[in-house]
Order: sequence, then C-alpha cells, then structure tokens
Amino acid sequence: MSIVQDIRTAFSRRDNALMQLIMLNVLVFAGLIVVQAVMTITSSSGYFPLLLRQFELSSALPEFIRHPWTVLTYAFTHTTYQKSFFDGLLHILFNMLNLYWFGQLIREYLGNRRLVSIYILGALAGAAFFLLSFNLIPAFQPGLGSPMNGASAAVSAIIVAAATLLPDYTFMVILIGPVKIKWIAAVVILLSLAGLSGGNPGGMMAHLGGALLGFVFIKQLQNGRDLGRPVQAVGNWFSRLSSPRPAMRVSSSTRRPEPVTASSMSSSKKPATPGQPLQDEIDSILDKISRSGYESLSKEEKQKLFRASQQ
Repeated sequence: MSIVQDIRTAFSRRDNALMQLIMLNVLVFAGLIVVQAVMTITSSSGYFPLLLRQFELSSALPEFIRHPWTVLTYAFTHTTYQKSFFDGLLHILFNMLNLYWFGQLIREYLGNRRLVSIYILGALAGAAFFLLSFNLIPAFQPGLGSPMNGASAAVSAIIVAAATLLPDYTFMVILIGPVKIKWIAAVVILLSLAGLSGGNPGGMMAHLGGALLGFVFIKQLQNGRDLGRPVQAVGNWFSRLSSPRPAMRVSSSTRRPEPVTASSMSSSKKPATPGQPLQDEIDSILDKISRSGYESLSKEEKQKLFRASQQ
C-alpha cells in the first residue's frame, strides 16, 4: 500500500482523531520543508516568508485582520525557517510526543470529539493571549509584529486538561521514574511563566492561554457544560457538506398508507444500545476520578468509562 493510500485510510477513520491531528502537523511540516527546498534550488527563496505569512499568526492586528484564518493554522504549522533544522525538528517532535501521550488519555476517557475540541479551543485561547499581550502589555510591544507558529498552546491545553481530569495518573519518566501527571502539568506552567522574560514571551503567553483553557474545559465538563459543542457543531456541518446525501427513489405507483398500529409503532422504535452507560453515570465517574484518581474506580466503573469513550 502506498504512503498516499495510508494517509487516506488514516483520515477516513472516524475513531482516529489523535493520529489525524499528529499526521496533519507532520504533513504541514514536511510540506514546508519541501517547498523551502524547491524555492532555494530555484533561487526564489525570498518568497518563502510570504508563504509562511499565510500560516503563521502575526501579533500585529492589521496583519492578523488580513489573515484571520491564521488564528487556527498557526497551531498546525512548524517550520525550520530562520532556525536550525534540529531546532525546528525538536519543536515538532516534543509537541507531537506530548500530544500523543496526553491525547491518548483524553481520547480514552472523553472521546475523539472532545480531544479535537480541546485542541482547537486551546489554539484559539493561545492566539487570544498572544494577540492581547503584544497589543495591551507595554513590556511586550517592542516585539509587536512577531509571528507565532506551532502546536504548543493546543498541546498545553491537552496536557492540563488530562492533568485536571486524572491528576494522579502516573507516567514513567526516563531517569526519574513514576511521576503523577499533575506535577508534569505544573512544570509546563512554571516553564511558561519563566519564559516570559526570555526571547519568546508571546509564545509563553500562548502556552498559558492554552493551559487555562484546558483547566476550564474539564471543570466546566464536570459541572455538566461542554464548551466543545460549538466546535463539534462546526465539524458536523462540514461532515454533512462532504458526505453525499442518499438519492431518494420515487415510485411511479401510488400506494395507500398502511394503518399504524401499536405493534408496528413498537417494532419501529430503535432499541437502545445494551450496556451503554448513561451520561449521569459518566459524570459521576468523572467526578470520582477528579476527587480520588483513576485508581479509585471499581472494575465496573472502568468498563463503563471505556464503553462511553467508544461512542
């Protein structure tokens, strides 16, 4: 099977949101490398910044207004432009590793749609913090016009969301051993705060915006409010546009409608999926995880949570 066919297969699956997010970031990264190489060979590399401007988020409001789509495209864009190849490679590598590790938890316990919702909303929150900081905070204004790219804000949202949902879940960290993910999230936030005085304060503000979104998203979800519904509604709208409607077959002969009886009504109802947990049960389990950690769940509660994640 060809690489193109593998990519098509991966994007055609509806239960593959995590890998689709990772592949989209990797494809954009690889595509920009190829385009930059071609432009260099053809002595047209001077146009490459113009291309990047269509993807990167500028902190200058007039530039952003001319390229409003960059409020999302920046979160899928990693590049080696104006940095060494290894710096660019490490940027996307660490982002994708964190997205994979923490995204698996979100996908397993909250499902694919909420994983995408947190990623998109985290990117939007990061963009808002980035734009506001450069345009409202005097200490940042000397760097006004600086562009931002990378999935760090969206990934920070997923890291903090996972830590808020499962604070006592443990990862094995090389050279350290078992570490609860709430401490990993705390380190991510502290590093972003420390970076405000460094060479990339706007990016650090974006990280903090994404982290705040991840925390608020889970807390609101535990209170019964899903902040990701608008994102899911937009996704459903695009899905309906891309999927063809089944053709309606009209019969030339006119049939008299059959009388509706009680038996026919009962037989036409779609039975509920057996063993599928109710939303109230899932909310109760999530509350228990937040209070006492995943390890406190019974075997039955873990099975219910797993079945719910497959919806």
